[in-house]
Formats: sequence, structure tokens, C-alpha cells
Amino acid sequence: MMRAIISQKQRFPFAGMSSKPGVVAMILSVLASAFGVQSQQNYERDFNSGQIAGYIIIGVVFVAVLVVLLALLVNVIIN
Repeated sequence: MMRAIISQKQRFPFAGMSSKPGVVAMILSVLASAFGVQSQQNYERDFNSGQIAGYIIIGVVFVAVLVVLLALLVNVIIN
């Protein structure tokens, strides 16, 4: 019995834990999603965390920074 519990914990080390991502994990998750390389495990964690406002805010800030950087790049190229 103990062997079965240990082997199950080795296969699924975070199965029983509620994993609410921190700010850094949320930023990395938004960046990974933006570039299309988000893992299924992180995708499920993000949608089950219940912190949608944080992801929306980080996403809006990311898009705003991207637009500003692209505008600056175009401005430098034109001048």
C-alpha cells in the first residue's frame, strides 16, 4: 500500500495541491500563450485558478507595451 502511494506521488507530485499561480507565473503564462507555446498543464492551472482579472490586466499591459515598442521601432526606421 505504501509503495502505491509513493509511486502515485512520484507520477503526480502536485496532484493534491491547489496551485494558485503568483504574479511571475501569471506573466510567464501570458507570454507563453502570446507566443503559442503554453503547456496543457499550465493552461489547465490558469483556467482553474479563478484569477481571471490578473490575466486580463497582464495581457492588456503586454499588448500595450508591444504596440509602443513596435511604434518606436517603426519611428526609428523611418527617421
